[in-house]
Amino acid sequence: MTTNSSREQGTLGRGGLTEAADGAGSIKRPSARRGRAPVDLERIAAAVREILLAVGEDPERDGLRETPERVARMYAEVFQGLHQDPNVHLKKLFRQKYDEMVLIKDIRLVSFCEHHLLPVVGQAHVAYIPNGNVIGLSKIPRVVDVLAKRPQMQERLTEELADLLMQELAAKGVAVVIEASHSCMTIRGVAKPDSTFVTSAMRGVFKERLATRSEVMSLIFGSRR
Repeated sequence: MTTNSSREQGTLGRGGLTEAADGAGSIKRPSARRGRAPVDLERIAAAVREILLAVGEDPERDGLRETPERVARMYAEVFQGLHQDPNVHLKKLFRQKYDEMVLIKDIRLVSFCEHHLLPVVGQAHVAYIPNGNVIGLSKIPRVVDVLAKRPQMQERLTEELADLLMQELAAKGVAVVIEASHSCMTIRGVAKPDSTFVTSAMRGVFKERLATRSEVMSLIFGSRR
């Protein structure tokens, strides 16, 4: 389900980045997606320099001379999720006789819209109902970070997160709600700075039972009424 607000639509683990950049400027990281090469900093820097020239700037002036390299390092950081495996954070479960809802609210996320490569800033709310196993409190935010740090669509990010947690936790149900502000709407195009885009994905009992779905939505949004 995808809904708009009334205002208009709008820590890394073992699989993470081992080092932002070494002395030679190369990125060191394991590749979680087969066939994908490590980040090519020199290629990014060369492309940024061409963009500066194309918009009429002088990449050799003082303020811009090191900008291509800075942008390259920035892209290596914000897209590091392409070279990480979110599953590594979900391998250790704890046996626990608990069958009520577990909810983590207000997980800050920063991603980049794949259509314009502009920032998407928001928060995720993630709930699950255990089926004999629970996960460490920090693990779900780590998974959110890995999936968000890729060129994304919010709709896909929401469903990827719900499907992954449902599968790896073997839960009775998973609910994911993401609220975010998209720079491609707030600083360009229609330029609506107060817009918020809300997406949700319900799995298992959250999809099957209206009362359970209503409960989680009330826990997430109830204090705002």
